[in-house]
Amino acid sequence: MLTLTLAATASLGLLTSPAVADDRPRELPNEVYGGAWASGHVQGIAIDQRKGYMYFSFTNLLVKTDLKGNPVGSVTGFTGHLGDLDFNTKDGRVYGSLEYKEQESFYIAIFDVDRITSMNMDAQTSDVVKTVYLKEVVADYVADMNGDGKFDGNVGNTPDHRYGCSGIDGVSFGPEFGKKHGKQKLTVAYGIYSNVTRPDNDYQVLLQYDIQQWKKYEQPLTESAPHTSGPEQVDGKYFAYTGNTTYGVQNLQYDDHTGNWMMAVYKGMKPQFPNYSFFMVDGGERPKKGDIVGQSQPERGNLLTLAPGGLQDGASGVRGWEFTGEYGLISLGRGRYYVSKAGTVTEDGVTKQTSHAQLYRWTGQSPTPFEKVG
Repeated sequence: MLTLTLAATASLGLLTSPAVADDRPRELPNEVYGGAWASGHVQGIAIDQRKGYMYFSFTNLLVKTDLKGNPVGSVTGFTGHLGDLDFNTKDGRVYGSLEYKEQESFYIAIFDVDRITSMNMDAQTSDVVKTVYLKEVVADYVADMNGDGKFDGNVGNTPDHRYGCSGIDGVSFGPEFGKKHGKQKLTVAYGIYSNVTRPDNDYQVLLQYDIQQWKKYEQPLTESAPHTSGPEQVDGKYFAYTGNTTYGVQNLQYDDHTGNWMMAVYKGMKPQFPNYSFFMVDGGERPKKGDIVGQSQPERGNLLTLAPGGLQDGASGVRGWEFTGEYGLISLGRGRYYVSKAGTVTEDGVTKQTSHAQLYRWTGQSPTPFEKVG
């Protein structure tokens, strides 16, 4: 009887929020519209299943909607780059990547989303955003790799930037790598410049942080005077060999259903790699110490294993899939996902950016392991 109940629930698109004490299923729509906004394109999405709200990152704007797509509130005033989002079920806040490349500052933005109750709330004055500075990212971003005594700035066509680091983008909560039931940590993925002439930017670089003590680092967003309050060290730094991509992991998501870490990217350009658009890290495989190939000096690090299945390139050994999750990806549980479809509309002569969060189910098939519901 239980099997029949679960099957019926899945066929209706009914999903269970782990945060609901009595485990009652909440019906999630096949699509949630994020609205049309005069902003940058959609970068990421997040959901609070228990309270029934969606969050959309539009590069310089955060939008909150209900599950019918009605706008509830928004946060404006970002001059930096707001990227991927994830909802933290433990504290009820939304975490996102926030870049200020010209100021050489990279943060995790933490949104007190219960306070987002009206449109156009200012990120710097409305007390809904706190930020934590990521020193490890800054150090790799500003690294003078050719030793000429100067940092070349936000430029991809340079040997500077350790591992080709262009900042950060993908963020997700999930267990320690290699421990499916391990302690929950915040994982942050580097942006990686698409420089096809250098051999040292063919990894996805993933940092893990234990955020239990992060309250002491949280500071208001002050763009005119960027702060440097953040953890001195990471709790883990990891490398996944995928071949070069165009700006690294755009959307990162830990998925309980497969037990893997999903990484959606813009395809790379190096001809020696298959340049897949979607990769998965095997969440149950413990990281292994090994050589980080392509570096100017010999270096060893914690190497992650790409999940089995999908497509495999014999020459490079890279495994992956083809899928369009780079504009937003949420694992909803029970093999269901919201995937953001980016678009534009023109209203009164103004081009506006849109997002439709569409429901998909896991199939595990190749080359695309998801299928759209409805």
